[in-house]
Amino acid sequence: MPKLSAGVLLYRIADGVVEVLIGHPGGPFWARKDDGAWSIPKGEYESGDDPWAAAQREFAEELGHPVPPGARTDFDPVKQPSGKVLTVFAVGADFDVSDTRSNTFTMEWPRGSGRVQEFPELDRVGWFSVAQARRKLLKGHVVFLDRLLAVPHLAGLSEGDSCAAG
Repeated sequence: MPKLSAGVLLYRIADGVVEVLIGHPGGPFWARKDDGAWSIPKGEYESGDDPWAAAQREFAEELGHPVPPGARTDFDPVKQPSGKVLTVFAVGADFDVSDTRSNTFTMEWPRGSGRVQEFPELDRVGWFSVAQARRKLLKGHVVFLDRLLAVPHLAGLSEGDSCAAG
């Protein structure tokens, strides 16, 4: 049975442009990676558990705040390149990223050193236009941007400028 993961794709509309909230993974492996490294805030859950409850829990752990209230759209799960199955819920709401704080994980670093260090699961989060997020997100997460733009009340809105800074 594949591993299961669930996440929240927070979105807002700013000057007619759809923006999404995504996070950059912490830790030494991701430190120098940017394009193609960012993620929808998400985490694993067990078969039989409620994916929405898992998505809310992971959002709170990775951003330090509960999912803000807003209209929710449920997307069908997508098998990721890793084999993990990801379920995403889009929520339309604004969120101030200035006060986020992620939970942490520990790992031996550098490998083989015997030294254990602590790193945040997400070292930064930000709002990006959909066009920018297409470049920033992990390849397997991009499909959820297309699904988001197909939501009737968002259809026809701009993806934004892919060259603008995030």
